[in-house]
Amino acid sequence: MEKKELWINLREEDLTSETKTLISSLPSDEPYLGLNLCKYQGTWYYYNFLQGILNVQRGLQPQDTDIIIASFPKSGTLWIKALTVALFQRSENPSSGDDHPLLSNNPHDLIPILEMHLVFSTHMPFHTLQEALKYSPCKVVYICRDAKDCMVSRWRFICRCLNKEEDRNILESMFESFCSGVALFGPFWDHILSYWKASLENPKHVLFMKYDEVKTDPHSQLKKLAEFLGCPFSEEEEKNGCVDEILEMCSLSKLRSLEVNMTGESVDGIDHKNHFRKGIVGDWKNYLTPEMGNKMDMIMEEKLKDSGLKF
Repeated sequence: MEKKELWINLREEDLTSETKTLISSLPSDEPYLGLNLCKYQGTWYYYNFLQGILNVQRGLQPQDTDIIIASFPKSGTLWIKALTVALFQRSENPSSGDDHPLLSNNPHDLIPILEMHLVFSTHMPFHTLQEALKYSPCKVVYICRDAKDCMVSRWRFICRCLNKEEDRNILESMFESFCSGVALFGPFWDHILSYWKASLENPKHVLFMKYDEVKTDPHSQLKKLAEFLGCPFSEEEEKNGCVDEILEMCSLSKLRSLEVNMTGESVDGIDHKNHFRKGIVGDWKNYLTPEMGNKMDMIMEEKLKDSGLKF
């Protein structure tokens, strides 16, 4: 697979003349894979993503009942999408049923990406959405992940999409990009802080979740998500094992084993199978040197200082 095929939806001919003029005035960089980035409102985007960002900022009019799933890439987005679908579908399609939507659809296809399709999920930082959401009571669910695991997952994802072995050159380039803040949708710390602060200021409309906590305590985290979304579990549902059924249906091992997720492509042109990996907390230790891990930890500690957010 050639580099240009990795991001099949990124075509510069889709850019309006206005966007091209804007891009020419913005800071730019080429951090890895030969893909150009530009910095808009403090965040780095691929050129065509910026076109989608501008479209969202100008035209997004969320309905009161809309829900937006937000994350930095490779932070558990697919898992939260699956859990959200299962929560809302549980009355019509119990997790134990044979015709559940998740059995025949990839979660990314059920909830596509806002900046590409103007629907229900996004990798944009909160401040980019803030104006469009100012007068809307719609809810935002944000999931974040330890920076080191997030970057390694992103690296493995890129290598799989390029049909490459684990390319250390790409990893080292991504590490340097992370540390400098020049990465797609980065800086990473600004991204998570934008949603963290929004969740503190408006907890009824922004829920901040941590991937590690969903992994270690899935029952309470799923119940918290259901409460936030306005579809809490009844005592009868809990007694009948509904929480366990949803967690089993949406487990990464279950989703990974489904035929629909082993074949075909997502709406963004990426093979379904490439969206699935281990999902293990702390797996970064198998790929990053202790020095790399320590440097990322020191950067995150400094950037999150006095915010109240810790990993």
